Amino acid sequence: MSGGGLLVAGTTSDAGKSVVTAGICRWLARQDVKVAPFKAQNMSLNSFVTREGAEIGRAQAMQAQACRVEPTALMNPVLLKPGGERSSQVVLLGRAVGELSARGYHGGRQQQLLGTVLDCLAQLRSTYDAVICEGAGSPAEINLRRTDIVNMGIARNAGLPVLVVGDIDRGGVFASFFGTVALLSPEDQALVAGFLVNKFRGDVTLLEPGLDMLHDLTGRHTYGVLPFRHGLGIDEEDGLAVSLRGAVRESAVAPPVGEDVLRVAVCAVPLMSNFTDVDALAAEPGVVVRFVDRPEELADADLVVLPGTRGTVRALEWLRERGLADALERRVAEGRPVLGICGGYQILGEHIEDEVESRAGHVDGLGLLPVRVRFAREKTLTRPAGEALGERVEGYEIHHGVADVMGGVAFLSDDSGHSLDGCRVGQTWGTHWHGSLESDGFRRAFLREVAAATGRRFVPAPDTSFAALREEQLDRLGDLIEQHADTDALWRLIESGAPQGLPFIPPGAPA
Repeated sequence: MSGGGLLVAGTTSDAGKSVVTAGICRWLARQDVKVAPFKAQNMSLNSFVTREGAEIGRAQAMQAQACRVEPTALMNPVLLKPGGERSSQVVLLGRAVGELSARGYHGGRQQQLLGTVLDCLAQLRSTYDAVICEGAGSPAEINLRRTDIVNMGIARNAGLPVLVVGDIDRGGVFASFFGTVALLSPEDQALVAGFLVNKFRGDVTLLEPGLDMLHDLTGRHTYGVLPFRHGLGIDEEDGLAVSLRGAVRESAVAPPVGEDVLRVAVCAVPLMSNFTDVDALAAEPGVVVRFVDRPEELADADLVVLPGTRGTVRALEWLRERGLADALERRVAEGRPVLGICGGYQILGEHIEDEVESRAGHVDGLGLLPVRVRFAREKTLTRPAGEALGERVEGYEIHHGVADVMGGVAFLSDDSGHSLDGCRVGQTWGTHWHGSLESDGFRRAFLREVAAATGRRFVPAPDTSFAALREEQLDRLGDLIEQHADTDALWRLIESGAPQGLPFIPPGAPA
């Protein structure tokens, strides 16, 4: 027998679907419900590697953590990784299968994937008591409904009740709720059970008359009003938000342990991927992280980070066009710390041979590390572990580039001291490993190195646990659902489906 299910849709992108899904997952897990997340199709440059070596969206990995289960490819069967304005790499069941234009994907390929998506969802529902699905964008994107496999397309085929989330902080939430339902076909409307208001500020009693009128107009229940809380975004799909930075800075954080702070500048390169790597730095008391795109913004930085990117050659050109490449070269000549991660590491090397990602052929790198990179057609997807600066390090790798290290010293080594990855020359560091800074001991050792190199009297806090901060964040999301949503009604939805007899709201989807 299949387990229960729910689709969390949104009136817009960034309405709060990811965090609401994670919050429902954590609330259920705390009730000893065996629960799993699911997002049929995700478009994101922030991805993660499962233990079986599959690539999925980071948001689904964090939602799996909210469920207290290990993430798998079943939880995000289709991942689209933008490579430009009009094309994306298609990752199917954790493996890249090619590049497609938006027209090519929505013109036929997407609909072909519906069977795979439904099979994955069915497998999860046969294993778990409940599967909490996340939609994408809005379910009322009427131009895409025919080929939809992530919103009402999956809800209709799997018989899932739909909860629509709206961000009231943006304004217009009542119109958005009503309009979302009214633009759906009668068959789709029958599955839209009701609404959830997100990011409300103020006295909820002032909102209640509007909720009553919304019920009168639509015949649908509002399942909760979640208050605005700073820093509750789990690993973002895209954008420049640092998901834990807000949470740490806006809560009661201890002051810096030492006399100085450390300033970290992250170059906001095009197609930036896995910028969540710097969350762990932002979680440290006394570390100030900001994204930059001008050379003068590197001047007072104690550490500059070149993050990952889905367009290594394009990012390299961007750095040169903006004068950031020259600023980085001056910085390295002065012995000031620079860290390159994945694509950022490749940029720091001597040259790149790329017939895969950009198809640019031979491209000169910045020449700041003795590394030569060749792009392989098969993507490296691993979850390695090793040592650096005398500390245990764990990470994950997602890259086409293969590095040939010609000098310097290894960044990461095995227990016997043999090189595993990366390169270091002086205070210039490079690694393909994402997530390495989440290893608390290594992060503290690395920050001590940066402080010593820059003459800062900065001391890392001895007890910052990044894993504990993540768990605390997920618990806060679970608290929001438990305290501000009608959990009894939510459970009835998950267990029994959408209520019968929900009224049709004209005009419905255009013919």
